[in-house]
Amino acid sequence: MSFVTGLMLIDAPASALNNLGNIPGARTDNTVGVKVIRARDGLYPYVSAQAFRYWLRTTLENAGLGWQAAPIFREKKVAYTDANPIEWWDDDLFGYMRAPSKKTDAVEAREADESRAQETPTADTVTRVSPFRVSTLVSIAPVNLTEDFGVMSRHEGDPVPHEHQFYRTTLKGLFSLDLHAAGTFSYRQKTGFRNLDDVRIEQAKEKGLESLENDKSYRLPLEERVRRVGALFEGLAQLEGGAKQTLHYTDVAPSLVILAVTKGGNHIFGHVVGATGRGLPTLKLDALAEALTVFEDDILSDVYVGWVKGYLDDERARFETALSDGGPLTAFAEKMKISHPREAFRALVADLQKPENEGWLD
Repeated sequence: MSFVTGLMLIDAPASALNNLGNIPGARTDNTVGVKVIRARDGLYPYVSAQAFRYWLRTTLENAGLGWQAAPIFREKKVAYTDANPIEWWDDDLFGYMRAPSKKTDAVEAREADESRAQETPTADTVTRVSPFRVSTLVSIAPVNLTEDFGVMSRHEGDPVPHEHQFYRTTLKGLFSLDLHAAGTFSYRQKTGFRNLDDVRIEQAKEKGLESLENDKSYRLPLEERVRRVGALFEGLAQLEGGAKQTLHYTDVAPSLVILAVTKGGNHIFGHVVGATGRGLPTLKLDALAEALTVFEDDILSDVYVGWVKGYLDDERARFETALSDGGPLTAFAEKMKISHPREAFRALVADLQKPENEGWLD
């Protein structure tokens, strides 16, 4: 199986992208804190994977990419999507779990709800492991949090004080997409792999999906699978979201990405970016050279490096020098394709569309 394996950096110069709510015991009652990992060497701000996936889903729905988002239904304290990966692109690439209640009152409520007329009937539990995986976005170095004090004073009487925390850092995240699983839907009787129940199997047959009997799966046409993957990565390149944007306006689109198609799902680029003593990002050239050497047979594509000009220009110059004659990355210069992050994602998708690379999606 093949995977798109990627690393990204998000520049957060003065940001509070994922908050934890009010801080008990703070000097004002409405002090909002940021999410941090408390380690021995300090505080590491982070953005949860759930928040990141929410940003990406919202971006995909609003970016004019033709993304087909699944409707969401709720039953009391339970919410789920339509859980139909044949129709809905996010059910396909982000996975789902749906186990509708069989209680009489729940069944009657569903039947009485006219908004659910187009809902895919579901008699059994269906689940799907997400082909797209993402890590928590974590600061590359510990930081000192800034406490910002403000007031609401546009009214008569005493001003209302409020505070919030923010930070200056670079967030690093890893992501992976299982290309075999994208657009391929299993009906095996196994949690996470029973993507299709009898209703959805019949729909797959009606729509002429390819039957993979040995895998107990149905598969969308290659063109449709690549279209969905392409939209996913276009959304990642245009990523928007995050808390406190009214006050801090942080561009969360990746400033640096490194990605490639690899044979396995283990992440080969996880240790190639670190931090200097000043807490600034640095590309570990020896670590990158080692990864490219050790996993040479596992790297199926070019290595696409998307780097925004103006971001870490000295590091970029050092990287480009390392690719020149005599540098530690010279042997890999032909495989390294440097461009803007959006262009890097598009180059990968363009290579997925080439007939000679169809095996990447098998």
